[in-house]
Amino acid sequence: MTEASTSSRAEQLKALHEAPEILSVVNVWDAVSATTVAALPQTKAIATAGHSIAAAFGYKDGTMPLDVALSGVERIVKAVDLPVTADLDDGYEDPAETIRRAIGIGVVGANVEDRLRPFEEAVARVKAIIEAANAEGIPFQLNARTDAIVRGGDRPIKDSIEDAISRGRAFLDAGAALVFVPGALNREVIEPLVEGLGRGKLSVIGAPGALPAAELQELGVARVSYGPFTQRVALRALQDLASDLYGSGVIPADTPALN
Repeated sequence: MTEASTSSRAEQLKALHEAPEILSVVNVWDAVSATTVAALPQTKAIATAGHSIAAAFGYKDGTMPLDVALSGVERIVKAVDLPVTADLDDGYEDPAETIRRAIGIGVVGANVEDRLRPFEEAVARVKAIIEAANAEGIPFQLNARTDAIVRGGDRPIKDSIEDAISRGRAFLDAGAALVFVPGALNREVIEPLVEGLGRGKLSVIGAPGALPAAELQELGVARVSYGPFTQRVALRALQDLASDLYGSGVIPADTPALN
């Protein structure tokens, strides 16, 4: 992929993040899942799920080596003609170098989580990512994730929301495009986050029981993704089929033909 095409895809993703309509990205984990989703006319960008890629390679979430992660993402980038935003865990040991390598294979955006590191350290890592992307001349779209809610432990949810806003504002000031806050599932959490971060700056995950995309858009959410849940649904379908095959032994007649 040429530098021009990488930059162009980054601009596409930037425009999608800044549009008034919510950006829904259906997470994928390999080339065939990526091309399957990309074939839908509604698909505007592709997002990878780190948990799902790790599972496909036999790793638990958060334990996959960087080289393996990037090899999985590269196959996805090469398989589609759309902007790809990648889940890159916490950015690994050197987040700036991780982003440089990701841009080198055509990635134009990323989720990078803070894992509730100390505030200043978390902000410094975001700054390092943005500086590295700027040095590559790419309007890289960092969906900076804070685990203020999901790692908040027993503290009151109000305190976790305030922490998420404080961290998120600092991430935005450092150059992040959006702030990703897993655990923001209902109005009571999302409304103060949008008020604190600004409309069009919050990214959430559409976990089971979360609000529908239309309602999230109404609340001012910029982006919704679905993480490992897409793979889990696909694997449940496989398991259900296998169970049927052990019984009937017949593939459904409406199964799509091979390409």
